[in-house]
Amino acid sequence: MSAERDHRVLVFAPIGRDGPASAELLRSARIATAVCRDLSELITEMSAGVGAVVVAEEGLFAKATAPLRQWAERQPPWSDLPFIVLTSHREQRAVVSWRRELVHALRNVSLLERPIQPITLTSAVQSALRARRRQYEIRALIDAREQSAQQLELLVVERTRALAESNEHLRVEMAERARVEETLRQAQKIEAIGRLTGGVAHDFNNLLMVISGGLDMLDRQSDPARRRRLMDGMIQAAQRGASLTRQLLAFSRRQELRPEPVDIARQIGGMRELLDRSLRGDVHVQFEFPDNLWPVEVDPGELELVVLNLAVNARDAMPSGGTIVVRAENLRDLDDDELAGDYVRLSVIDTGTGMSDEVRVRVFEPFFTTKDIGKGSGLGLAQVYGFVTQSRGSVRIDSAIGNGTTIALYLPRSTQAASKDQHHLVDLDRPRPRRPDEGRVLLVEDDDEVAALVSEMLRQLGYDVTRAASAAAALGALADGRNVDLVFSDVMMPGGMNGVDLAREIQKRRVDMPILLTSGYSGAAVHAAREAGVRILPKPYRIDELAAALDAVKVENVWSRARTS
Repeated sequence: MSAERDHRVLVFAPIGRDGPASAELLRSARIATAVCRDLSELITEMSAGVGAVVVAEEGLFAKATAPLRQWAERQPPWSDLPFIVLTSHREQRAVVSWRRELVHALRNVSLLERPIQPITLTSAVQSALRARRRQYEIRALIDAREQSAQQLELLVVERTRALAESNEHLRVEMAERARVEETLRQAQKIEAIGRLTGGVAHDFNNLLMVISGGLDMLDRQSDPARRRRLMDGMIQAAQRGASLTRQLLAFSRRQELRPEPVDIARQIGGMRELLDRSLRGDVHVQFEFPDNLWPVEVDPGELELVVLNLAVNARDAMPSGGTIVVRAENLRDLDDDELAGDYVRLSVIDTGTGMSDEVRVRVFEPFFTTKDIGKGSGLGLAQVYGFVTQSRGSVRIDSAIGNGTTIALYLPRSTQAASKDQHHLVDLDRPRPRRPDEGRVLLVEDDDEVAALVSEMLRQLGYDVTRAASAAAALGALADGRNVDLVFSDVMMPGGMNGVDLAREIQKRRVDMPILLTSGYSGAAVHAAREAGVRILPKPYRIDELAAALDAVKVENVWSRARTS
């Protein structure tokens, strides 16, 4: 279609002079006009472009006008082609009915009855062309909208493609970043393991040096006083090794805790003598505990060890002396990024040298210390972190150079009242070795050196000892009818059956048999032993601790039999 054809008038009057006369009249009014000789030509020209159609009714009456009707029906939504039909005076019913059907079929129809004034025809055609121009404007707007929609669709496709490329690039970058971060984490793990093993090796080598050197020197000394000093040094080295292991387990959160409701004021208040012995004379401790302080759910012994570590650190941070404040306060409905609920905040506050930001962010790392060589293991605060985390709490540090340090432990509130029985980390009254004839113990231990030492300890306590190197051997000894009053077994043993499995099997066969287990590692087997109701004695232990554990097992066994009888 062209713009000229879109605004022309098509005249179809095949009978008489109406066709040429109408065309000449319209051309004289400067209206582009074309005359169609038959209906087929009219439809063809209409399809090529048209502004209006002037048709004489006799050219359509009684003719096959179906193609014209179909053309009118198939117009696009924007099109409503004007038809001007020149009628006659004939008013026959058939003619009138036909006109009505024609108007309905062609839709936009104006009827002009002949004879017609030239100005009337010209005015009617010009009005029809104006209406047709508005339709073409609508068509242009629709075309522009469709073009914009297509452009928008293309833009969306392009942007979608660009976004997909950006997303893919981002995924690649994220994957690369994750890979780099994982590599960095692995490197940090290796560095931490290296620092950890190096620190452990250094400290344990020092301890082994004291023990092995002391044993070597023991045979070379005849002076009882010097032998006693050597023995005391080896005992202290062994105790330091036990403390070191305990701190490592606490940091790794593998130390087995025995949480219970604890009254902080009574528990920490009972440490006055221990703290006074551990601190210098120019360092004083001040307790600030409110009367309405809530009980907390923690292991009381480990809590005392944590406070002792913090107090010693505070002492070392105050070379000129000062005051350490141990303060506790209730925090109701605490809600922050880490904690939610009721907590007790236990703070240890000093007025010492403080620490820099660089030191503060590393203080919980194992074996990190700012103290001189030999003055600290670097495990004290690592043990604090492990204990608090394992107790479902949190620890926070507020410190600045020259302004002292506050270390706050957030411990969960206990819903139960604390027990009135008070057990402390250091008790003066310890059980002593017993008299002979305490009974017969079946010792189950796979390590020959440990078995020899423990056998001697048991004999010193007055027990007869039978040793089995495995759980299977122990079951065999019991099956032989050997007279046994108590079974003392290590947890970790070879052969597929550990100490917990052995205890369960013995409980099936000999319900009344007292059983005591021991372990230097708090793994899943130890938790299983707790669930089975079997007492655990942590390694390493002294002879008085062994005696107390054996007594406790026998007492528990007596009470158990009394309840079932």
